[in-house]
Amino acid sequence: MELKITNLVKFYTILLLSDGPKHGYEIIMHLGHKLGKKASPGQIYPFLQKLQSSGYVAVKSTGLKDKKVYALTNEGKKFVKKMLLKFEDLVDIAIEPRLTTCAHCGCKVYEGAHEERIKGKTFMFCCCHCARSFKE
Repeated sequence: MELKITNLVKFYTILLLSDGPKHGYEIIMHLGHKLGKKASPGQIYPFLQKLQSSGYVAVKSTGLKDKKVYALTNEGKKFVKKMLLKFEDLVDIAIEPRLTTCAHCGCKVYEGAHEERIKGKTFMFCCCHCARSFKE
């Protein structure tokens, strides 16, 4: 059974771990900064345990206080890559309808497309240079 990522706290947690090994408190602090609110240990540590039991995270104890440091395994890195692809698909679905294609070079423009009327027809361009080249 595949582990489900059902909220931003979990999503950011795996993203933070993809940047390198971290201990639980460090994850909580980063999440607070990224999400604008502090994540509770009750959200983080059970999720880290699930990641570990799924084979996605390895745990090492370090320092005098035996702090647990969590690091993605190779399987965990594959899992994160898979999650990022799913997220990328969602972003594509959300953004695609808002994109304009340049009539000259074909690039996609999210905002600020350059619009010109040429021979009574409206065309969208990424910049005035493409519009000029298109007219020539």
